[in-house]
Amino acid sequence: MNPTVIEIKPSTPLLAAASIASPSTSSVSSTSSETDETPPTSGRFELQDVKYNFPCIPISMSSSYRSLAVLSGHIGSVSSLALCGEFILSASQGKDIIVWQQPDLKLFTKFGQGDGSVKALVSVGNKVFTAHQDSRIRVWKVSRRSENVFRLVDTLPTTKDYLGKFMKQSNYVQTRRHHKRLWIEHADSISCLTVSNGLIYSGSWDKTLKVWRISDLKCLESIKAHDDAINGLVACKGIVYSASADGKIKAWGKDGKISHSLKGILEGHKDVSFNSVIVSEDSKWVYGGGSDGFVMGWEGIGEFVSWKLVCETKAHQMAVLCMCLVGEFLCSGSADKSIRIWKREPFGKLQKVGVVFGHEGPVKCLQASSYNVGGGFLLYSGGLDKSLRVWWVPKDYSKEEEDVSTIATSDPKSII
Repeated sequence: MNPTVIEIKPSTPLLAAASIASPSTSSVSSTSSETDETPPTSGRFELQDVKYNFPCIPISMSSSYRSLAVLSGHIGSVSSLALCGEFILSASQGKDIIVWQQPDLKLFTKFGQGDGSVKALVSVGNKVFTAHQDSRIRVWKVSRRSENVFRLVDTLPTTKDYLGKFMKQSNYVQTRRHHKRLWIEHADSISCLTVSNGLIYSGSWDKTLKVWRISDLKCLESIKAHDDAINGLVACKGIVYSASADGKIKAWGKDGKISHSLKGILEGHKDVSFNSVIVSEDSKWVYGGGSDGFVMGWEGIGEFVSWKLVCETKAHQMAVLCMCLVGEFLCSGSADKSIRIWKREPFGKLQKVGVVFGHEGPVKCLQASSYNVGGGFLLYSGGLDKSLRVWWVPKDYSKEEEDVSTIATSDPKSII
């Protein structure tokens, strides 16, 4: 099978200079999502076209969900993924963050060791934000002047934020009996992050949703959002959705400069935790993954002032831990170690396309590339087996094949 060169044009600047150096080299590249501030006058950082060399795979269920690589190297289970231009960032419960370079899927560098178990990460412009079990958010910046490519530049809440608030008793809130904290501090692990309109939102097991301004890293709001831990966040078109162990997904929005307010509640099954939430690009469809293995879907009505339940799909035999959307395709990862691929049908219902097996533990996080690769897309999955796996998923399938479940048996590329 002859390989085909597929050209993919990223919509974000890459974290790479004209030539990518080895991890031990200080001349680094740039990704719009994971890098950090680079001087605007620097000519080394520019948009580039990335060429991926993948086999030209025939579109049939017999070769669907092809395993392209198994990336090993994390100390603990893979907890979060982020795609940044030609790089993939994977975060671990073992406190380490690995930067993988595409298209060869080589380990580019590591950072973050010793900063507390990493629960989530997002990239914005030239910054990377990581959320940790120690209830702090860390901000990383790319440094070309040292071997430490990703350099820690701040921690949220910032010292400036502390100094501006610690003197006033009114800035303290009760977190536990006989224990108070500043309202800008999370009192438990930060489980999720999302970005929207120059703001970063953090959800925590302390049941609060906090709003941070990216420009000066200041905490603007703290919302008592749920009655139990917040497990997932997603934002689209000015609406932020928070998924909680209390069995609810809540929609938050703001008008002008006014603080965020509750716009709606999407109710799940009784006594069932929501572990993840995703929303379509047009914000019309919202899906939540539950601990009972169900994926539930809602349609936004009007100007998204109400939501109508349109879908209840038994997706997995065990809890749905993560989901991602690529156009009309929804991918769900589960504690049952499988990934299921769904196609969104009219009126928001889900039709199963197939099943992906390969992980040796629960699938904790998923990310998919929106770029077209040989008539399909690339899917990245991280699991409790400490591995990051890369899959090729076709977008075309015939009606009679859509219920076929496929186990990937091709020999994947294993990288240590």
